Amino acid sequence: MQGKDLRIVFMGTPDFAVASLQALVEGGYNIVGVITAPDKPAGRGKKLHESAVKQYAVEQGLNVLQPEKLKNPDFLNELRALEADLQVVVAFRMLPEVVWDMPRLGTFNLHGSLLPQYRGAAPLNWAVINGETKTGVTTFLLAHEIDTGKILFRKEIDIWENDTVGTIHDALMGIGAKLVVETVDALASGDYKAIPQEELVAEGEEIKHAPKIFKEDCKIDWSADADAVRNLIRGLSPYPAAWSTLKHKETGKATATKIFMAMRVEDNKNTPPGTLESDGKNFLKVACSNGWLQITDLQIAGKKRMKIQDFLRGFQQIGDYTFQ
Repeated sequence: MQGKDLRIVFMGTPDFAVASLQALVEGGYNIVGVITAPDKPAGRGKKLHESAVKQYAVEQGLNVLQPEKLKNPDFLNELRALEADLQVVVAFRMLPEVVWDMPRLGTFNLHGSLLPQYRGAAPLNWAVINGETKTGVTTFLLAHEIDTGKILFRKEIDIWENDTVGTIHDALMGIGAKLVVETVDALASGDYKAIPQEELVAEGEEIKHAPKIFKEDCKIDWSADADAVRNLIRGLSPYPAAWSTLKHKETGKATATKIFMAMRVEDNKNTPPGTLESDGKNFLKVACSNGWLQITDLQIAGKKRMKIQDFLRGFQQIGDYTFQ
């Protein structure tokens, strides 16, 4: 049997998942249903916002289901009625067994890491935050514990010095889409080997995790190592973005500031962390515990993201401030 002979249900929500769905649709695969998140109020007007996957699926005339609860009997009956041979999951929520075990070929997930490393909700972010030099995508069969199922295929890429989570996201989106198609074909033909994740863990190797990121995880500690601060900034750029508080030394006025990119610069001065230096026109440096970072892109509360030159033109006497 070939992949295009299968009845496939696709599950996903954000932009990252759209590329995989699009690859299947444009490849002529039989998508009998698309499961995505319910519409949610967003923005000042609280208008209902449709997921990126729903928007694409509707454009393609695909059958869309948006269950609030995945164990809802009505939803389960609708899902069974699709008579799927295979379910494909990309950036969706955790599935109950009654859902992932439904198709005869099971359900596989595309995960944004080289499993078994970086299981969890934010694998792309944590790989960059931790200073990894390689990452990738993995397809694996769903099992009881999240992100622990047998591995089908992996594709590795390099993380370069100036990569951010945004550039890694965009690169892996396309690579992952191709891997999804390859995995569908392999499962249809039976030409694959499912490898238990334990077999890919070297003796003494530490398993790193990728938990959900909260606002406090994004706060910059300028007393940390400069490379660690830079990696945090890269690993959260452009979203959700690392942040700090720009505080006036005398008045105490504080302004929340998102920082999107910073570069290491040579400076031997021993200066308290958070100290700022600038020529008022072209550069802004911040002291860390063991060096300095030069900020190139930032956004202060209530303003748009801007290059540092534009920021300095409108923000006078930067020497009266520190980052805290």
